Amino acid sequence: MSALRTDPFAGAILQVGVLAALAGTVGLSAYGWLAGLLFGVVTVAALGYGLRRSGADRLGPADWVTLTRATLAGGVAALTVDSFREPIVVPVLVVLSAVALSLDWVDGQVARRTGTVSALGARFDMEVDSFLVLVLCGYVADQVGAWVLVIGAMRYVFVAAGWVLPWMRGSLPPRYWRKVVAATQGIALAVVAAGVLPRLLAVAVLLGALAMLVESFGRDVAWLWRHRVPSRRRPVALPAAPVSPAPAGHRSEWAPGARIAREPAEVGGRRP
Repeated sequence: MSALRTDPFAGAILQVGVLAALAGTVGLSAYGWLAGLLFGVVTVAALGYGLRRSGADRLGPADWVTLTRATLAGGVAALTVDSFREPIVVPVLVVLSAVALSLDWVDGQVARRTGTVSALGARFDMEVDSFLVLVLCGYVADQVGAWVLVIGAMRYVFVAAGWVLPWMRGSLPPRYWRKVVAATQGIALAVVAAGVLPRLLAVAVLLGALAMLVESFGRDVAWLWRHRVPSRRRPVALPAAPVSPAPAGHRSEWAPGARIAREPAEVGGRRP
């Protein structure tokens, strides 16, 4: 079996290891196992597809770091699902989230230092970040209200909008502030998940994070709108003018080959 197939499946093995460790230490229900395993299967399928599309033979060093982050995010998802049914050991969830967020800085450094920066790695990193933020939003929603799910859903709404509006599928230029905003979302959610802030302060922190996210996405949407490629209008075809019979020796003005002496009529205020 080629590395193209074994690399993603190594992520599934890591995911099972994380879930088994959680089950052996803090306990994990069947629902938590199902959520973690489902995320692992989706990760393997998506990563394998990405490797085939990119033509890469194997995962790079930074991709392995991101894959580790993905398995930790799967553990957070499993604990979050369990929290809907019964109390969980919150410090474990917070530690998993903190390590995953910290490794977000590590995989970028590894990619740059090893010269293995790639579009696949950047997309993989972004999707893991988005999923972790969405899961943390689901966990803290019970503390601050369902409105916090807007933070986790915004990235997916942005992608869905691109299916409807082609101009939103354009390539955005690199912007460091975008990374700062993404990191702020995860840190704010992890702090609130730890339960160390009063409810009003937790709401204020998350509202501030949401405001930063709206500003960042709004700036990206505005940039894509300004740099969109306008669609060309199809020319309006005029109906062919009838050619009336002309006397012998006389050349009609509308006969084929004759020069038109006047401009064609305007259609809808624009010339065809």
